[in-house]
Amino acid sequence: MDWRQLHPLTLYQGAAFPFALLFNCLCSMDSFSTHARYLFLLTGGHLLALAAMGPCAVLVFIPALCAVVLIHSLSPKEVHRQTFCFQMSWQTLCHLGLHYTEYYLQEPPSTRFCITLSALMLLTQRVTALSLDVCEGRVEAASRSRRTQSCLSEYLRQALPYFSYLLFFPALLGGPLCSFRRFHARVQRSRPVCPRQCFWALAWQGVQILGLECLKTAVQWVVSAGAGLRDCQQLGCIYVMWSTAGLFKLTYYSHWALDDSLIQAAGFGSELGWSGSEEDPGPDADIWTLETTHRISLFTRKWNQSTARWLRRLIFHRSRAWPLAQTFAFSAWWHGLHPGQVFGFFCWAMMVKADYLIHTFADLWIRSWPMRLLYRTLSWAHTQLVIAYIMLAVEVRSLSSLWLLCCSYNSVFPVVSCILLLLLSGRKHKWN
Repeated sequence: MDWRQLHPLTLYQGAAFPFALLFNCLCSMDSFSTHARYLFLLTGGHLLALAAMGPCAVLVFIPALCAVVLIHSLSPKEVHRQTFCFQMSWQTLCHLGLHYTEYYLQEPPSTRFCITLSALMLLTQRVTALSLDVCEGRVEAASRSRRTQSCLSEYLRQALPYFSYLLFFPALLGGPLCSFRRFHARVQRSRPVCPRQCFWALAWQGVQILGLECLKTAVQWVVSAGAGLRDCQQLGCIYVMWSTAGLFKLTYYSHWALDDSLIQAAGFGSELGWSGSEEDPGPDADIWTLETTHRISLFTRKWNQSTARWLRRLIFHRSRAWPLAQTFAFSAWWHGLHPGQVFGFFCWAMMVKADYLIHTFADLWIRSWPMRLLYRTLSWAHTQLVIAYIMLAVEVRSLSSLWLLCCSYNSVFPVVSCILLLLLSGRKHKWN
């Protein structure tokens, strides 16, 4: 997701907040049946999609419809492969349309189309997570015998939970990935999941969002007042990279906090008793860990946590060879395969690999606490600068900006990691 798309997304997420609270309150009413809850979430998703995407919303409705049809028509062993291929093919075609507009026509894409692509990426997460659940037996779809004997209304009634899950409005434009089992458990629950004590949690999240927005405004003023990558000189480019990446991170932190509060307001938070399990979406940003860690691998696991867990389940744990490389390659594909994304995710994979070797070597040879303190300080600074380099590479759209980044002094930091990776790889068998 491009950080420039987050501002209009934030506006629509804020507009959906009262309806999330309304849904949570209606769940306490006996007259608000389970069927009505599914319809409320689905209708809200359709209205939000039309408001945010306009005519482009059809690009989200079609794959959602096809995914439900595939889930109900294929056997559990085949459903994941077929739905994965269809969903990624559809998303790739839409991303190619963006490439055509940006690189061939040299025109800025419309905001509605960019929002549609963002929603499509999130839809891919839910579709593949649901198909994996069906394939692994965690979720049971309607059996073939029941489908052949049931009428159209019964078929639609059975498909309603899946339609609602794929398009429910709290997670349509953002938010941590919520599993179908968690979604189903929330809808089935009779009492509201956000009583009075949860009000203070939402209030605290609101304070955090306000603080992040104020800090982002200050950093944005500093970045706009200073020199860019085109005008910076020598070591000054390191400060430009670090401050610009800080602006990107604050933008994501603020948006993820709003997404998490919307999920909490609708009652899909941690109060369902799934906390600590893989079904718990949790917040996407653990800001303290992200800003204090001295390990690139830990930063990678904590950055956009629900997406990181989804990638591990979808690609990493299912890969027989080169799981790390396949995971980052798929992540670049899922993000759209822009040149900066291909370079950035390739670099990220190399940095994670180097991080494991460097810290293994340090744990073996650094014993005294003063040296460990010095090592942690230097590795923290190196981690933050490498992440800033990767973030700028992923976020830039033009090849000229990517070339400026690669030719600047900033490239020293990933190059150092690559050199250490080559030097330490030969000694890895000795440590083992």
